[in-house]
Formats: sequence, C-alpha cells, structure tokens
Amino acid sequence: MELVSKDFENNGNIPSKFTCDGDDISPQLSWDKIPDGTKSFALSVEDPDAPMKTFIHWLVYDIPEGSDRFEQGRLVRDAKQVVNDFGKEAYGGPCPPSGIHKYVFTVHALDVEHLEAVNKNNFFKLVEKHALDKANLTGLYKRSRK
Repeated sequence: MELVSKDFENNGNIPSKFTCDGDDISPQLSWDKIPDGTKSFALSVEDPDAPMKTFIHWLVYDIPEGSDRFEQGRLVRDAKQVVNDFGKEAYGGPCPPSGIHKYVFTVHALDVEHLEAVNKNNFFKLVEKHALDKANLTGLYKRSRK
C-alpha cells in the first residue's frame, strides 16, 4: 500500500493549518495499492517523539472498503473514531511542547468489515490481528513561538 497527502510530503513539514496553531483540521490523505481481500480500513496518527509515551492524535476504524481517501477536515461516512490522548473522539493536530516532532499517519487494510468493542487500549491489537497491509506517511512539525 501507499499513503500520500496533497497537503505535505513524506518527511516534510506539516502546514500549521493542520495543527493546534492553525485550524486543527485533518489533512487530505489518500491511499492505493490496496491488497485483495480488504474489507475495511483503520487509520492512526501518532507522535512517537512525545515526552512520556507515544501520543495518539487520531484513531479511526470501520472505514468502508472502497474508500481510498479522507478530504481535509472530513471523516469518511460510517467510519468510527476512538477517544485519543487529547480525550476527544476526533482528530487532534500536532502540538509539540518543544522541538520538532514526527507525526506518523498509518492506514491499515483489514480483512474484516467491522471491529468490535474498540478503544484506545486495544485499537492496535485488534488492527494487527486483522491487518493485510499498512502504509505510513510521516510529517514533521515544530511550533513557532511568538
């Protein structure tokens, strides 16, 4: 699989529009080279550079088979979200306390239509159990201090 965005390049800077310093909306994402047998997708956005632990910015599952993109600030119809480390069921953009952080966007192709009883603590275990393939897109962000 391959995951790309019209809004930033892999290992490139994420524009502030998609961060806590801007509109805090999710960037456009699209994926292709989907494996045979895919019945749904899941999406995660994580900050592995967070001080205490990997910080979860967004978890989405039950993205219907046939979907191949998220438009800016929009969730795919019928997709479900999990409470993130901001304590909300929505995208939470980059907002590093200091320095440059990496933000890893990952789309997972799954062999089931629906995941059951999903929460922040079991999301990755359930996704890995049903994963056929995955693709990553990494963006960088450093807050500009005024």
